[in-house]
Amino acid sequence: MSGSVLLDTNIVIGLFAKDQAVLARLSESARVFIPSIVVGELYFGAYKSTQPKGNVHRIEELVAASAVLVCDATTAEYYGRIKKALRDKGRPLPENDIWIAALAQQHGLIVVSRDQHFKEIEGLPVEAW
Repeated sequence: MSGSVLLDTNIVIGLFAKDQAVLARLSESARVFIPSIVVGELYFGAYKSTQPKGNVHRIEELVAASAVLVCDATTAEYYGRIKKALRDKGRPLPENDIWIAALAQQHGLIVVSRDQHFKEIEGLPVEAW
């Protein structure tokens, strides 16, 4: 059984698409969390899609049935440390992904993503489903 995980946007999209690999791994996970940042990215995608009403409805159902983690002052401290370390290495990441990583570190979670750049963050456990 996997540990407690924090899902990146591309994994939630896989869930929406009924990706069998994502569904199988989710069923093996102890606890699953979604960052509020990912919810925002999903809403952005829904509103720019050709079917915003249906996509927004799907997001609302997901949020109602999920544990959504939000950022606070402690998250901001993790964010600052991560961003500084990445800057020192010359390896910038998208801002939203730094916030996702900060939430994961704050709560001791594994980031699940198909984006390889999360591996640039030292001490951040990452799985690709």
